[in-house]
Amino acid sequence: MPSSPLNPDSEIIINFCPTGMIPTREMNPHVPISPQEIIEQTHEAYELGITVAHLHARLPDQSPTHEPEIYAEMMQGLHRHCPDLILCLSTSGRNVPEFEKRSAVIELYPDMCSLTLSSLNFAQGASLNSPDMIQRLLAKMLGYGVTPELECFDLGMINYGKYLIQKYELPSDRIYWNLLFGNIFGAQTQLSQMGAMLDQIPPAHWLSVGGLGDYQLQAHAIAIASGRGVRVGLEDNLWLDRQRSRPASNLALLQRVHQLLEIHEKTCLSPRKLNLYNPRRKR
Repeated sequence: MPSSPLNPDSEIIINFCPTGMIPTREMNPHVPISPQEIIEQTHEAYELGITVAHLHARLPDQSPTHEPEIYAEMMQGLHRHCPDLILCLSTSGRNVPEFEKRSAVIELYPDMCSLTLSSLNFAQGASLNSPDMIQRLLAKMLGYGVTPELECFDLGMINYGKYLIQKYELPSDRIYWNLLFGNIFGAQTQLSQMGAMLDQIPPAHWLSVGGLGDYQLQAHAIAIASGRGVRVGLEDNLWLDRQRSRPASNLALLQRVHQLLEIHEKTCLSPRKLNLYNPRRKR
């Protein structure tokens, strides 16, 4: 089952997630925090080859924020330095429960916004996403021309995603799934579990696969070998080895993905071929 309707055997989506909500400089000295740092590291990744940038904003004290002004600064810089890069902004509920705060970034008209399809636990807290919250976020995204990034950690989330696709009549060429493996409360990177989830995604839909922590490399290897896209960055993994003796950088993690692509005789799908741009934003 291909990851995209365009040359699935040779071109692979790379979804770059440089920061996230949890990593700090104390955990890894390479985590980009300020808008300028995020812009610089994303531009560096863009030069090597990525398709989408999945962005989280931070305050100067490193805490996560949903302030649209900070996201707007990142978007402005990236539009200048990476003009065709597809930008995805976070609407995460891990630290903010209010719809108004979570949805404020949608009004910036990004190309995509993340949409986690259920509540779930992480090792360091919970992400709360009621059915009403999910549908309100989705409806607002569609009203602003934003493509939802359907984020799933288990089969139930995929089931709900399919329900929403049918209810809101999402066009098949603008459906993007992000499947994440390795969270202790969700699906693991065992072939049986990955296969069960991957098998549920229709061939015409776009797809990327992420692995958390020690499971990032394994998830990427399986995804790339089977023609699926990948999600990569310090948001999901801070180390280059399981012994946790070598802190990763975003560039090092991305270089490893490109090495896997080369081994499998594949290339990075260009942003323009993915073409999930916001039709309501002038480019």
